[in-house]
Amino acid sequence: MIKEIKLPEVSDNVDSGDVVKILVAVGDKIKIDQPIIELETDKAMFEVPSSEEGTVTEINVKEGESIKVGGVILKIESNGVDVKKDIKSEIKAEDKEEVKAEDKSEIKAEDKSEVKAEDKSEIKAEDKSEVKAEVKSENKPSEIIPVNSERANLLKQVSESVKTDSPPSQKTESFIKSEKKESAPASPSVRRLARELGIEVDDVTGSGQGGRIIEDDVKSFVKSIMSSSNGTGISVSNKSLPDFKNWGEVEIQTMSKVRAITAESMSYAWSTIPMVTQCDKADITNLEEFRKNYSKKVEAAGGHLTLTSILVKVCSEALNKFPQFNASIDLTKKEIVLKKYFNIGIAVDTDRGLLVPVIKNTDKKSITEISIELNELAEKAWSKKISLDEMDGGNFTISNLGGIGGTNFNPIVYSPQVAILGVSRGSKEAVYVNNVFEPRLMLPLSLTYDHRIIDGADAARFLRWIAEALENPLLISL
Repeated sequence: MIKEIKLPEVSDNVDSGDVVKILVAVGDKIKIDQPIIELETDKAMFEVPSSEEGTVTEINVKEGESIKVGGVILKIESNGVDVKKDIKSEIKAEDKEEVKAEDKSEIKAEDKSEVKAEDKSEIKAEDKSEVKAEVKSENKPSEIIPVNSERANLLKQVSESVKTDSPPSQKTESFIKSEKKESAPASPSVRRLARELGIEVDDVTGSGQGGRIIEDDVKSFVKSIMSSSNGTGISVSNKSLPDFKNWGEVEIQTMSKVRAITAESMSYAWSTIPMVTQCDKADITNLEEFRKNYSKKVEAAGGHLTLTSILVKVCSEALNKFPQFNASIDLTKKEIVLKKYFNIGIAVDTDRGLLVPVIKNTDKKSITEISIELNELAEKAWSKKISLDEMDGGNFTISNLGGIGGTNFNPIVYSPQVAILGVSRGSKEAVYVNNVFEPRLMLPLSLTYDHRIIDGADAARFLRWIAEALENPLLISL
């Protein structure tokens, strides 16, 4: 019996990847969970395991080409074993209810309870639908609060001010005033992306099989609205470049997957988020002595006590004290989502581009535990072994360029986060202390924040709190 092994949905907001290496050949006998290809997405590089057992009869991908979720990787002659396995999926039902899915994905619930899909839309999926449930933290749920009228007006004014002073185009008006269409087929991850970008997924035309909406369709729809809203209908990002060969020799390099997605994400963030950067300095003279005194103890435990690992703990406490920085904004619903969990991303410079591993539940971990985990995640990022799960779920990001140099910089907020901390190189400065100038080690800090939901005064207090915590290492342990 010939069976197809397809690329499963590997992570939210990831609908395709590039085949880096094929790990099997025609004629090979493979087992369930045996790696068959190496795949690179915008977030990570990893091995895709087989969901079937049998002999490879045909390989449908080539190294270097792109494959979408649901695309056929290879075909096998099975041994009569019919195993359907979803990577990373384990269905848990409350009160020990069993969820049974047959070939046509019938969902049976006890007591004849109704299954309601998002926006009351039916869940439609290709080829034997998958029903995925988002897993939320049991102890740290998210809290959704409505935006008051004053804040809603401010959001609208600021959002309009960063886009254009021109009146909206007919296309934009028709988009805003369009009547509700019949619910479109799209996965939960694509629907969530549409919400984060502030659009109705039902207004998007799908290019997938059977009109299914994929991530690229949502992004293209947003780009078309943004390019039309300036009244010219021309998108600056799509403007053709001159032929540079007219003036000399050039070299053309194809963007890596990570670099291309980074460029797209940063362009979107810069175009849609009104960002302001608040700067301050922290006197880390005493902190540096503290770090040196305890570095050997942390190294013995398997980590490195760095300024970044200390900052992770400090920022975790700051987010707890200033909850508006641990939030996301939903303009379509006029709501602010306040997160009750603390996951902090660390920007890591790699040969593939900028990757952001995430340390989760930082409020529950000591500085030593954070130092060990940060060291492990950085090593995985550099060696291309970091997983998608280890890069998802960040609420706040730290970008430390102090090891390279510089006196200050303005980092860009990672949507849907609302703030990011930039750290530059510390240097000795003459500081007036107790009527005397003393040489002190001063650390430049830059906080970029989303001005739609964070005011300047709150940003100044947040950054000053971080600076004072660094200036008094005892406060960190307390």
